[in-house]
Amino acid sequence: MSMPASSSSSRLLPNILVTGTPGTGKSSTCRRIAELTGMVHVEVSSLVKELELYDSWHEEHDVPEFDEDKVCDELETRLAKGGHIVDFHSCDFMPERWFQLVLVLRTDNEILYPRLEARGYPEKKITENVDAEIARICLDEASGAWPKEIVIELASDNAQQLEENAQRTKSWLQNYCKQHSIPLTLPTPE
Repeated sequence: MSMPASSSSSRLLPNILVTGTPGTGKSSTCRRIAELTGMVHVEVSSLVKELELYDSWHEEHDVPEFDEDKVCDELETRLAKGGHIVDFHSCDFMPERWFQLVLVLRTDNEILYPRLEARGYPEKKITENVDAEIARICLDEASGAWPKEIVIELASDNAQQLEENAQRTKSWLQNYCKQHSIPLTLPTPE
């Protein structure tokens, strides 16, 4: 996989969005990328709950129905600083200018189903998420919201792929910083 160079002339570290159907490994991937790069991981679903960035509660799925404007207002200042890796299952409401790379994680349904089942999701919620993965909802949202050259689809079926995806993202970040003359100090290896 080759990752795109950005055309942005900003001297700030880039922001990266990681999106995908629930259960595809967004949070785990973002945590690993943050460990490797020192980027700040922003888990939007946690922010929605903690800061009450919602107007209503979806009783059937027992989750908040986030308010796009409230989420954008909360993220605007954070992302203006650069150096953030954002994880969320929905993305087409976020401004294009925020991200220089968009990673869409995809998981085989024979793997995704048991992951969601292990989380204790009700059968209807599992089926809806598996159907969303089959229909490529997150990939289509991202592809429709950002230039195709910055949207990268990645397999996320196991720990090896997670590590490969994180290492590739680290390499992309290093190349981005080199191309844009941005100083980058990565955390020391474990």
